[in-house]
Amino acid sequence: MSYAIIRNAKYKRENLKGIFRHNERRNKNYSNKNIDKEKSYLNYSLKDTQFTYEKEFDRIRKEYNLKGQIKTVSNIICEYIITSDKAFFDTIGEDETKRYFETAYKFVCEYKELGEQYILSAKVHMDEETPHMHLVFIPVFHTTDKKGNNIDKIACSEFWEAKDSYRQLQNAFHSYITANGFDLERGNPSERVHLSVKDYKKITNFENTKTVLKDIKLELPETPDVKSFGKLVRNRDEKIQELVVEPRDKMIKELQEQNSLLYLTLQSQVNTVERASKYEKERKSIMCENRELKEKCENMENDYSTKLKEEIRKVENKYEDKIYKLEKENSFLRKIINTLQKTVDKFIHWVCNKFSVSSEDEFIKDFEFENDIYLDSEKQIENEEYEKDWNFEL
Repeated sequence: MSYAIIRNAKYKRENLKGIFRHNERRNKNYSNKNIDKEKSYLNYSLKDTQFTYEKEFDRIRKEYNLKGQIKTVSNIICEYIITSDKAFFDTIGEDETKRYFETAYKFVCEYKELGEQYILSAKVHMDEETPHMHLVFIPVFHTTDKKGNNIDKIACSEFWEAKDSYRQLQNAFHSYITANGFDLERGNPSERVHLSVKDYKKITNFENTKTVLKDIKLELPETPDVKSFGKLVRNRDEKIQELVVEPRDKMIKELQEQNSLLYLTLQSQVNTVERASKYEKERKSIMCENRELKEKCENMENDYSTKLKEEIRKVENKYEDKIYKLEKENSFLRKIINTLQKTVDKFIHWVCNKFSVSSEDEFIKDFEFENDIYLDSEKQIENEEYEKDWNFEL
């Protein structure tokens, strides 16, 4: 059974020149011996580009006002390699092969609502052992800005944000292809090895196999018989097993082991990134809360300070009025006391003259002694305070 194959690769700006020259067959020589230049005229485009990938990327970015910060290390382009195996294409023929790639092209336009406008190029190669399509596109993420406006953003990491993004891609592609009448298997992703383009071609092309088989010759004896012929066939099968099957099985096994190790390493890195992302979100949340609390405390402090000042001002105004009244009252009482003291002095002087008292001081002492009171107001107050303290102690 054949499989519906779609693979993804991500590229930085510095890689665009190389993949453009390969996809558009601009190189004079190729290290890939699987390319038959005499068949390159059979290659065709489902979407052609008039410029290099770099210029086409810049044109699309400007025309559609794509957002997103682009750094030197940023992956700005993705490339799908879409194919199946040679037997499948040989079986369905030229017209259905063309429909297969046209269907795949429509799938890419619709998947994640990408849109045809963000596809740079879609080139079908018919000059290699197995027909396949190189579809180059900008990974655009549909989102909104801070004001809530819809924007398109160049964001490879967000386009492939989900943990199982590639699994989702494979499932969606298989469903779409089979729904359009192509009898292909999805395969078991956990058992299949995700290879680089170079390693993929090492395993799927038969050029090396053909060379080995060509070198294996059956040397028939002059008088062959059934027994000797059977032995030669067994020898041939043993050589094929030794030189073709076993090396290939060994390569596949090694790649599977490497893939498993890489998967574990990648999973560990993904977990680390997720934890870091979680901590970063928590840190930002805490910092935001701290800023809010700080602002709240500052506002409360300002409100309290303002209210306190207002209360102090009210109290000061209140007691300023009382102090003024008391000072006024105190001044008036002093006048009364002074006036009373003068009156008492005049009264004593009058009594002494009237009744021929020889000494005013003696008269005052007798009066104070007999009545237990001082005519001097300050002495009288001190005496009263003293008696209060004395009574309190008793």
